[in-house]
Amino acid sequence: QALLKESGGGSVQPGGSLRLSCAASKDIVSTLCMAWFRQAPGKEPEWVSSIRIDDTPRAPNSLKDRFTISKDKAEGAIYLQMHELKPEDSAVYYCAAGKSARSGSCYITWSAYNIRGQGTQVTVSS
Repeated sequence: QALLKESGGGSVQPGGSLRLSCAASKDIVSTLCMAWFRQAPGKEPEWVSSIRIDDTPRAPNSLKDRFTISKDKAEGAIYLQMHELKPEDSAVYYCAAGKSARSGSCYITWSAYNIRGQGTQVTVSS
């Protein structure tokens, strides 16, 4: 049984919105860093956003104005709200969980996350 399961992907026109969900468990979202990565064909996984154990979110400057990560500890889930989607946002989006750094910060590299979902496809096209 997969520890993380993504849902909410699909096809959307440029400028549209999608909300991705990742079903985990209360233990996982309360004790580990949670993150979203995406991978387009032929490219390496790209960090999209992460959220600390203390619920502090972080995202790259290139995405933070359009993408928002959130967590629901009671539900044992995280979410990624995406607005103003562009064709270059098309990719398989993965939910991931991993240990935080000693400072409490979350890593932004794919290799730091040893628990990963199977991904959900997001396609942005007119």
